[in-house]
Amino acid sequence: MGVSKTGVSGLSVLFAGLFASLMPAKVASGFALPLLMLGDFIAVASYRQHTRWQHLWRMFPATALGVIVGYFAMSRITDRQATTLVGSIICSLVALHAWRRWRLSRGELGEHGWWFAATIGVLAGFATLIANAAGPLMAIYFLALRLPKMEFMGTGATFYLLMNFFKLPFMIHLGLITPASLSAAMWLTPAVVAGTLLGRVILQRINQKWFESTILALAVLAGLNVLRQAWH
Repeated sequence: MGVSKTGVSGLSVLFAGLFASLMPAKVASGFALPLLMLGDFIAVASYRQHTRWQHLWRMFPATALGVIVGYFAMSRITDRQATTLVGSIICSLVALHAWRRWRLSRGELGEHGWWFAATIGVLAGFATLIANAAGPLMAIYFLALRLPKMEFMGTGATFYLLMNFFKLPFMIHLGLITPASLSAAMWLTPAVVAGTLLGRVILQRINQKWFESTILALAVLAGLNVLRQAWH
């Protein structure tokens, strides 16, 4: 999980899927959030100078709306419905990104319009509250912007920290974060810290082309993994 925050974005949702295989999806979402936020703090400290704030301000209002939608949906849908929906969203957006990238390479499409940021923002906000699964959606957005890897990680780190702080009260109100879950998560904090250190080493050694290919591949795996968890 720590590696995903400072090295290869997208791995965190795979760990979220692992937690979901050990406990109900909604409980796993609350259990993982403090660990994700710890990784966010370290990532922001490492890459804050690379943050592209204009992309954050464009996304955050829509993301906040998505979190609120997810909050009201959480009590009305089952774990299977939640994970199936999130997995389907991720896979659909990966397919859309691949199609658009192919069309762009042929000169048949222009850049994404304002609607793209708004749509990704709402879906990411919803997915993060339901299953801590905003990572692959944001990865698709940042890849579409063609951000260099350092700006990708810096902008992502700041965005995830702000988003997770915003959703924290909602998670507490839903009863998904409790003293017991915090105590259990505390045992994994050394592993998260170690992962962030490893992630920094990996990021320094991977070039831009491999970085983008790895991120896209992980987004595909993440979507399929979420769907697998839904129907396991």
